[in-house]
Amino acid sequence: MRRLWTVGCFSRLIARHFSSVARRGERPGGEELSRLLLDDLAPAQRLERLFGLSPCLLALRAARRRVARLLLQAGKAGLQGERAELLRVAEARGIPVLRPRRQKLDALCGYQVHQGVCMEVSPLRPRPCDEATDTSSGDDPQQLWLVLEGLQDPRNLGAVMRSAHFLGVDRVITSRRNSCPLTPVVSKASAGAMEVMDVFATPDLPGFLQAKAQQGWLVVGTVGCPGPEISQSSKVPITSCLEFVWDRPTLLVLGSEGSGLSQEVFASCQLLLTILPRRHLPPGLESLNVSVATGILLHSICSQKKGFPVQERGQLLQDS
Repeated sequence: MRRLWTVGCFSRLIARHFSSVARRGERPGGEELSRLLLDDLAPAQRLERLFGLSPCLLALRAARRRVARLLLQAGKAGLQGERAELLRVAEARGIPVLRPRRQKLDALCGYQVHQGVCMEVSPLRPRPCDEATDTSSGDDPQQLWLVLEGLQDPRNLGAVMRSAHFLGVDRVITSRRNSCPLTPVVSKASAGAMEVMDVFATPDLPGFLQAKAQQGWLVVGTVGCPGPEISQSSKVPITSCLEFVWDRPTLLVLGSEGSGLSQEVFASCQLLLTILPRRHLPPGLESLNVSVATGILLHSICSQKKGFPVQERGQLLQDS
């Protein structure tokens, strides 16, 4: 009973205090709130901190995420170039902009390389695989989708996405099981490509591959440098990426960093591509990092792209 009386008295005292403050024309809590730094506030639930100049700028342009606030490192020099554009876009959209010091921004970003830029944003999720716009074989024989099974290193995933976007991959499909989510680290490693790419996920990767094969797509798996025992035991033909002919819609499938393709996915492949080394390799060096291998494989395939107008190619070279 005494506790209830104490709580009631405290509530009446608080109400009386704010009533007297209001009569004096002051803002309740104004003095205390003015001393409270907004960059000390924890982000709202279900938000994450996206960091790096390109990821933040591309996320703003793509407008796929909800942006709670933009944090720009405080400094004596004025904002120029892309940082100035970040500020203009944020102000135009009514996004709060804070200017924390370097030490505070370092801590907020988990001491990652943030380039003085951070945004509190809603997470980016892969879309369900059935939302991927399907193109029939007759429409474009040179469709290329990149399929990733079980990639778990966020920097590898980001580097793979950066190469895929650069080289013109149409879709990226990931396995929902045992795969790295689309985190801010992935976005930073992709230089922001993750923010603008079409990324989908499927809970049944073997079933997805088999369904696409029935639609006329070529399912192409990847293996490291095959020894004689692999070449002889494999029921799936193996060819060098330099000899592959891209003449129909293709799914290029890459496995996880350690174990490669699972048996179920391997059995769904109609062809296997490999990158042949240029010298004899000692044990342990027979394969490449998955992001490096992806870049080589995609370049060998996408360099066969037909119908790229000469005028556009010349314009790209001029812009470069």
